[in-house]
Amino acid sequence: MSGSSLGAGNYVVTVGLGTPKKDLSLLFDTGSDLTWTQCEPCVKYCYQQKQPKFDPTSSSSYVNISCTSATCNSLISGTGNSPGCSSSTCVYGIQYGDSSYSIGFFGSETLTLTPNDKIYNFLFGCGQNNRGLFGLSAGLLGLGRDSISLVSQTTQKYNKLFSYCLPSSSSFTGYLAFGPTASSQSVKYTPLSTVSGRTTFYGLDITGISVGGTKLSIPASVFTNSGTIIDSGTVITRLPPDAYSPLKDTFKEEMKQYPTAPAVSILDTCYDFSNYSSVSVPKISFFFSGGVEVPLDIRGILYVLTISQVCLAFAGNSEANAVAIFGNTQQLTLEVVYDGARGKVGFATGGCS
Repeated sequence: MSGSSLGAGNYVVTVGLGTPKKDLSLLFDTGSDLTWTQCEPCVKYCYQQKQPKFDPTSSSSYVNISCTSATCNSLISGTGNSPGCSSSTCVYGIQYGDSSYSIGFFGSETLTLTPNDKIYNFLFGCGQNNRGLFGLSAGLLGLGRDSISLVSQTTQKYNKLFSYCLPSSSSFTGYLAFGPTASSQSVKYTPLSTVSGRTTFYGLDITGISVGGTKLSIPASVFTNSGTIIDSGTVITRLPPDAYSPLKDTFKEEMKQYPTAPAVSILDTCYDFSNYSSVSVPKISFFFSGGVEVPLDIRGILYVLTISQVCLAFAGNSEANAVAIFGNTQQLTLEVVYDGARGKVGFATGGCS
């Protein structure tokens, strides 16, 4: 479940594609819509992946989507790019925030989620030119809100309801489930919001953050100005500058007895715990509209690079109006339930280890 075994900071799920089905491990991403996998003959470039690449010619259920079809035009909202055309086959192109990208043929295929759950005529991308931070995964499973996402394509079957739990390390197993599940009674729901111009994303309204049981004095406008999305495909939570500063300052004050360590990449508040057998870390909770408090697991508070470089697992955006992101590190061990039909997202602690 953890993508670390495949060299990715995101989370993978194995699905079957084609007839007969071929198992593929895909990164699942609530922040994008198009599902794609690397396909033979890979006319331009394919990165190294763990499993054999999907070969559409060996599947009896693969169909190319025509350039002239309305289905081809659905790529515009789902990828942000106009589709191309090659030998009358629809061509998609998608680029992600980290400059990773995939380009290839748009097709339909049978997708197998479990032995009893098959999705027929599932629209996906057959990647012919793919580069980026995908580790050894075979591609990406798009769980956003646009019409071409897996969630929207299976509306009649699952009614836009899915849930997952991201494990705290690769030695534990999480899950991704579609449709009604026996989710715990302790799930607390917050309404979905729409972040302006970003209708494909799952928007949340942050109302506050607490450190060590004390709510930080952050004006409500700091979060309403930026808007917030929850994204399983972003590793580190990004906060507006006027929310990150008080979080960082309060955390540093509570941790002042520990020696600091150099910053790394976007993580600027780091510690050296090499001389400590135990460490006391203040609890951090996020509050969302509807009075929902989500306490973070310790692994959602500190990101461990090495024992001598353990960093506060948050980063500040450079601009106040840049969208805030509730990333996957902060979601560790939580049961997260997406109920798109009822417009809400729920959280419960202890969903997995």
